[in-house]
Amino acid sequence: MSARTVHARAADFAAIERDLLRDGYAHVRGLLDPAACRALRALFDRDELFRSHVVMQRHGYGQGDYKYFGYPLPEPVASLRTAFYAGLAPVADRWNEKLKKPDRFPPAQQQFLALCDEHGQRRPTALLLRYRPGDYNCLHEDQYGEIAFPFQMTVFLSALDEYAGGEFVLVEQRPRKQSRPIVLRPDQGDALVIPNHHRPAEGKDGWYRTVFRHGVSEVRAGERYTLGVIFHDAQ
Repeated sequence: MSARTVHARAADFAAIERDLLRDGYAHVRGLLDPAACRALRALFDRDELFRSHVVMQRHGYGQGDYKYFGYPLPEPVASLRTAFYAGLAPVADRWNEKLKKPDRFPPAQQQFLALCDEHGQRRPTALLLRYRPGDYNCLHEDQYGEIAFPFQMTVFLSALDEYAGGEFVLVEQRPRKQSRPIVLRPDQGDALVIPNHHRPAEGKDGWYRTVFRHGVSEVRAGERYTLGVIFHDAQ
């Protein structure tokens, strides 16, 4: 899968912005075909591609395991990261305008990674996650340092008939209101674009900030693989 293919098949970013603002997430359907999903899943066993392997139960994160890619990222992962950063950077700027935050983001991924580097964030954060029966992921955020892009993306690499359970869970914490749960089960090749930490929501007195966390419910049977695309690097 080439960078050109990823650019051509990337979703309508105006629609993604609309859905993020309305719902708190955007569901991008059919981003990758089944062959591309299988190829990405097969990378999990190629240890030379990864900088670290995390077993979640050792850290209290949940149960299951994931691996962070090292640089250089595999071409399909790098292409997805580059294409979606470019499409989302203007959306991120408009979110910050609504929240009266001064931060603005450069138009190209490499420019943003140079900013991460200046703040000591040099480790890649794209990752493959694998869940088996009994595995789950606690609610969390993926910040990794002072510099953070406000969106991230999860690409679903397993078909729905390959596992049971394992729903993707979002929880939105709203000021002076109870938290809002969102439970999603995208199909193979779909992607979710979600807030990395918070989003602007419109109220009667203007825009205010809500906080998002995400996780995965317990997998009851089968195997579930996802690709996590995080646009900032880690310390």
